[in-house]
Amino acid sequence: MKNLENNQARIFEVGPRDGLQNESVILPIKTKVSLIEKLVDAGLKDVEIGSFVHPKWVPQMANTGEVAKTIKKKKGVSYWALVPNEKGLTRAIDAGLEHIAVFMSSSETHNRKNVNRSLAQSLDQLSRVIDKAVSRKCTVRAYISTVFGCPYEGAVDFSRVIEIADALFSFGAGQVSLGDTIGIGTPLQVKENCARIVDHFGSAEHFAIHLHDTHGLALTNAFAAFLEGFRNFDSSVGGLGGCPYAPGAPGNLRTEDLLKLLSSMEIETHVDRDQTDEIASWLERSVGFDLSTRLSFQNL
Repeated sequence: MKNLENNQARIFEVGPRDGLQNESVILPIKTKVSLIEKLVDAGLKDVEIGSFVHPKWVPQMANTGEVAKTIKKKKGVSYWALVPNEKGLTRAIDAGLEHIAVFMSSSETHNRKNVNRSLAQSLDQLSRVIDKAVSRKCTVRAYISTVFGCPYEGAVDFSRVIEIADALFSFGAGQVSLGDTIGIGTPLQVKENCARIVDHFGSAEHFAIHLHDTHGLALTNAFAAFLEGFRNFDSSVGGLGGCPYAPGAPGNLRTEDLLKLLSSMEIETHVDRDQTDEIASWLERSVGFDLSTRLSFQNL
């Protein structure tokens, strides 16, 4: 994955996957494709277009393969899909995708509820999934969920997060995204643990951070991570998102607000914030999503 200069940041847009999977409305293929293409037109170079989980569990993602085949792909843009196992990986590759995301939790209970496996079992499976993906010339990023707290177990030992990240890199993952799945992290906690990442791995170059806005702290937590050298951020247009297996998890960090924060520090993203604002408005007008409760600097 491309190295960034200190005055640059990279945004991984997760709205079409992590955003839509927690909305009650199931969008048709045409609308999903329009959303993805609008995001790319706004300058986003990394867009997570969906997932290949079983539609029984996440019906909103049932048409991801068709979406992947319908998009007019642009050169220089990475179109990502989440896969739960080797079968999902095969489906993603068959749909023409070359950028794969895998996932597991850092808490035993959340992992069992999310994927019905222990942490050890997930690591064993992901070693095979990542190895197969890399052998097929795919780029892999890995999510670790609940890194700042679990809805079932409470506090999470961050040493375990580091151990899991070590393992995922050893399997061949190119990047690890640290997920505050229920938005329970605080700025000092985020800053302290991001510093631990830098101390252990030498830098945050191969890490991203994925924040949810449960207590209105996602943007502040992004800044805390930034201060420790993080330059890769997951966000969702309009603040869409949540986690169907994490009670109480609201929207993701809003892309538009992240862009405003980074712009205020003269950090280059090459993403047009006016266009992302318009995409959020389009989602409200065309799809009927109510995004008015999601914080945005455009309303301040």
